[in-house]
Amino acid sequence: MKAIIISQPGPPDVLQIQERPKPLPGKREVLLKVKAAGVNAPDIFQRKGNYPAPPGAPSDIPGLEVAGIIDQCGEGVIHWKQGDAVCALLGGGGYAEFAVVHEDHCLPIPYSWDLINAASLPETIFTVWHNVFQRGKLKANEHLLVHGGSSGIGITAIQLAKAWGAYVTITAGTEEKCNACRLLGADQTIHYKSQDFESILKAQGVDVILDMVGGDYIPKNIRLLKEDGRLVFINAIKGGKAEWNALDIMQKRLTITGSTLRKRDAIFKGYLAKDIHKNVWPLIEANKFKPVIYKTFPLAEAARAHALIESGTHIGKIVLVV
Repeated sequence: MKAIIISQPGPPDVLQIQERPKPLPGKREVLLKVKAAGVNAPDIFQRKGNYPAPPGAPSDIPGLEVAGIIDQCGEGVIHWKQGDAVCALLGGGGYAEFAVVHEDHCLPIPYSWDLINAASLPETIFTVWHNVFQRGKLKANEHLLVHGGSSGIGITAIQLAKAWGAYVTITAGTEEKCNACRLLGADQTIHYKSQDFESILKAQGVDVILDMVGGDYIPKNIRLLKEDGRLVFINAIKGGKAEWNALDIMQKRLTITGSTLRKRDAIFKGYLAKDIHKNVWPLIEANKFKPVIYKTFPLAEAARAHALIESGTHIGKIVLVV
C-alpha cells in the first residue's frame, strides 16, 4: 500500500510517499480501506518529533482520523462487517491506503454525509466532547469561551455548544475568521490581535473556557471564570507555565483540568465513542452540525497540507483524499 512516511523529524517536506506492507487486523480490529484522512495539529507535532505515537500505532505514519470502507474484520469483531462505511479515531497510521483500528473506535457515517466530510469528524469530536462536555460539564444557558475559534477544534466546539443551548464567545486572529465563527453560531467574537478578551468579558464572566493557548492567557482565564467555573486545557501553544493567584481558585471554587487523548487506552476510547454516538450523532443527523472543510489535498501532497496548517490561514478542517 502507499503511505505517507515521516522520513525524519523536520519541516513538511520530510513527508514522503512510500510503499509499505498492508497491515493485518488483530483481535477485535478492522482493516479500513481509507478514502479520506483528516489533518490535525498533533500530526504536525509528530512530524517535528515532539509527539511520538503510542504503543501499537505506526511510529512513522501520521494520521489520527479517517473515513473508509471495512476491508477485513479480525477475530472477535461483533459490531461491523466487511463493506461497512465508517469513520474512526486512530492512534496513528491514517495517512495511508489502509489502516487498522479497534472496532469500538469506529462510528457509522452520519446520514447524508460523504466520506470526505466524515473524515473531518473523529479527532475533533472526540476531543471536544470529552473536554467541553465530560470534563468541562458545559450545560445549557452557560457561557463557553473558546480560544482558537476558527480551528478544527474551535468550529466543532462552537456548533456542539450551540446545539447544547450554551452562549459561545470565541477568540480569533482575523476578521475573516471571526466572521466565519459567527456564521457557525458564535454569539460573540473577539479579534485577539486588536482586542483584549479579558477586558471585554470581565463584566459578564464565563462558565467554561476551552484553552489551547496557555501562557499569559492562563491568569486571564482564571480571573474571568465565574464561581464554580471550569478551565480546560487541550494544548499550550504559548507555554504551560504562568503565575496566578490561588485565592481566586479557592474563593470561586474553580476547577482546572485538561487532557490529551491519543495515549488513552482502548477501553476509554471505546466508552467515549459510545457516548458520542448516543449524544452527538443525533445532533449531526438533525443538521445541527455541519462540516467545515477548508481544503482537500491528494494523499501524495500531505506536505502541502501540513504547510497550510502551519501558515495559520485556514478556517476549519483540511482533509487528504486517498
